[in-house]
Amino acid sequence: MEKISVAVRFRPPAAAAVDPSHYSGGGGGDREWRVDDTRIALLHRAAPVPGASFAFDHVFDGTATNARIYGVLVRNLIRAAVDGFNGTAFAYGQTSSGKTFTMNGSADQPGIIPLSVRDVFDTAREAADREFLIRVSYMEIYNEEINDLLTLGSQKLPIHESLERGVYVAGLREEIVNSAEQVLELLELGEANRHFGETNMNVRSSRSHTIFRMVIESSAKNQMDSGDAIRVSVLNLVDLAGSERIAKTGAGGVRLKEGKHINKSLMILGNVINKLSESGKQRGHIPYRDSKLTRILQPALGGNAKTSIICTAAPEEIHVEETRGTLQFASRAKCVSNCAQVNEILTDAALLKRQNKEIEELRKKLQGSHSVVLEQVILKQRNDMHKSELERDRLAMELEEEKRLREALEHRLAEQQKLLDDLNSTSISPDQFNDFIQLDELKTPNSKERPNGFVASRAHYSKDVEFSPIPENLGTVADEDLWMQLNKGCITDLEMLEMTPGFKCSQSITEDKTSVATREEPIDARCQRLEKDCSSDRQQLEESKAKCTALENERDLLKEDNSSLLEELAMSKQEASRLVAEREEMLKELDMEKSRMEELKQEIRLFSQAFSQRQGQLTSLYTKSKAIVENCKTSSQVSLP
Repeated sequence: MEKISVAVRFRPPAAAAVDPSHYSGGGGGDREWRVDDTRIALLHRAAPVPGASFAFDHVFDGTATNARIYGVLVRNLIRAAVDGFNGTAFAYGQTSSGKTFTMNGSADQPGIIPLSVRDVFDTAREAADREFLIRVSYMEIYNEEINDLLTLGSQKLPIHESLERGVYVAGLREEIVNSAEQVLELLELGEANRHFGETNMNVRSSRSHTIFRMVIESSAKNQMDSGDAIRVSVLNLVDLAGSERIAKTGAGGVRLKEGKHINKSLMILGNVINKLSESGKQRGHIPYRDSKLTRILQPALGGNAKTSIICTAAPEEIHVEETRGTLQFASRAKCVSNCAQVNEILTDAALLKRQNKEIEELRKKLQGSHSVVLEQVILKQRNDMHKSELERDRLAMELEEEKRLREALEHRLAEQQKLLDDLNSTSISPDQFNDFIQLDELKTPNSKERPNGFVASRAHYSKDVEFSPIPENLGTVADEDLWMQLNKGCITDLEMLEMTPGFKCSQSITEDKTSVATREEPIDARCQRLEKDCSSDRQQLEESKAKCTALENERDLLKEDNSSLLEELAMSKQEASRLVAEREEMLKELDMEKSRMEELKQEIRLFSQAFSQRQGQLTSLYTKSKAIVENCKTSSQVSLP
């Protein structure tokens, strides 16, 4: 486990004093910050303020240069990245506190990013026993949307995660580079596409977070076929946008919206740091996914990476509260631990191993050419192959997305078809309505059930519970005397009939009352009511038909969309087939070049054999000629007296 390295940098005081009356948080100039090598304390009229003292790994005042900060805080991080460790360095602080100057610098004082780029290539050249492949990308997070700064029009890129690549941004352009100058040109291109704006606190205020990423792959030279592990490290250099107070920046409209997104993402970053700084038992869910910034930087925050944070602050008294918040963030970040380790890959997942064999063939073919031309051809080949692989991945993701959309459309069409079938099965024609009305007219009302809505109560009744009013002998005819005897001489007072409030009866009673009311209703009124009901039913039927028609139209539109998606899918498949065919052609051309090289080698071998034979014959002839000459000289000397 390794703690995050944290340093604080105070920028020089502003050339022109800011009028405190313009801001709600202004002070009277009695508070100031005392800066030492590793400690910062807030003083109020030369007396320390309780709870406002902080200790860090390094503290830099306004006289510190970018080169000094880089040498103290970032250089070891770059060396570790070249050795295979993931690394991240980012600047955090309020707006106009010097973050962009610290990361990017100026023409006469380069920042951490250009110094890191040069140091990466210098360190790679020093490692003579290893071969390196470096590729870079540059992105920004603007209003919680990821944009590619190296490619115009490449916006709203999604974040994906895989076991092989971890967390990555799909569709992001990666450029293979072989020199620091080439990387610096790409940085200039990205800075030209970045979002900047003017506020009351900064003429050129960063309105987005930027992440410059370098992927460094390396392997031992001349050991690519022996199963040697490939080191793959990711170096992130991040320039965060500054936190803002609307009262000070005077933001409105677009600037206000940008400031809200910036403050939200920085707040989530602070929440992640807070969670990571807590002990293991108290630590809860870490909200990496609440922001795209923390999602991309997840390995650097409590994961497999070495991380350095430069917190920038403003020394003016007007910014005391913002500076205090920055120092509190830095204090919590000091408590976060990472688990960094060398990233080694033993499979063909690394781009360097996938390209090595094909590049080696080109290297052999161009051995007699100039070294500069050779390196340019190799670099171009690597970039073309890498772009082909990225395009293949992009097409694969698009195919998956189109497949998912197609399944969703088919499911929606099935649901709508089912709904249409239900509507067709439950629809009622006007003729059926007329039949129902005639049936209602011929129906005999139910007179056995009691009327609904009231209970008849008698005015006089017997209080003797044991007395039974039923006589012992009942006749077959109930006359008036019998009725008087059954009611014990009581006469029902119809005026005492009352409606019982809140009395609930069964549904059958309600229907009977309706039927009774219907029987008592005049024929003309009943006809009018039935005609009104029929009109209402017909209107409902028309509405159902209109809804059915709308659903059918929507279904047709969905079918058209489905057809267009199928056409796009077919075009994508054709494009993928074309790319595969181009790759096959390139492989065939490489094979043909290889066969031509073998033929040339065979011809050279035959020529060498013929030359050796000819040389042997000439040597033999020379020897014979020399022997003849010697014999002639000897015979001439003998012939002389």
